[in-house]
Amino acid sequence: MATHAHMSHEVVPDALPYVDQGYDEPGVRDMVNELIEEEVKRYRPTKNYLEFMPTPNYSLFEAKLMKQEFDRISNRQPMELLSMKRYELPQPAAAQKTDLSAWSECLKNSMAQLEHQAERVANLELLSQYGANSWRCHCDVLQRMFEAQQRKHAEIKRHIQEINWDRKTVQKKAGSELQRLEESWIGLVSKNYEIERAIVETESEVEALRQEVQ
Repeated sequence: MATHAHMSHEVVPDALPYVDQGYDEPGVRDMVNELIEEEVKRYRPTKNYLEFMPTPNYSLFEAKLMKQEFDRISNRQPMELLSMKRYELPQPAAAQKTDLSAWSECLKNSMAQLEHQAERVANLELLSQYGANSWRCHCDVLQRMFEAQQRKHAEIKRHIQEINWDRKTVQKKAGSELQRLEESWIGLVSKNYEIERAIVETESEVEALRQEVQ
């Protein structure tokens, strides 16, 4: 088994895992580990793989309110309590008890607060009437999304399994052909060896005959 660089960013493995044998033989595992280590040296270190990129500006998308809140947390300052001032219904000051315009402003403030509370009541009634169905619809949408992702995940797993099956089938078929070719190669090498040996023997006989003739 070996690997070679096909391009600067691509490595094509030269191995048939469904066909190759002998991985458990002594020395083979060490050889494979050496090949892997040699291949790893060609790539960037994975620990600092983002060091070539500029330093990110984390505050680029911070709104003013977010920045203020982050600064408060960094300075370990307590969060400001919710202000209830807008809900207060103050009376006119003692010096303005007889001022009609002051009482008019207080009345307008009271009417605004009453309208605001009435709007909150209306929202709560709408939520009570339609909120449950809206939440159920939301849950149904999430459930359909979840089921769709599950189906997609199962389809991808099935596709991966089919690819593995196809790889195994192709490799088994190629393995049979490789075995036949290897046996044929061994036979041809053996025949060549026998021919070379016969040639050497014939040359020795010829040389012996020459010596006898002389």
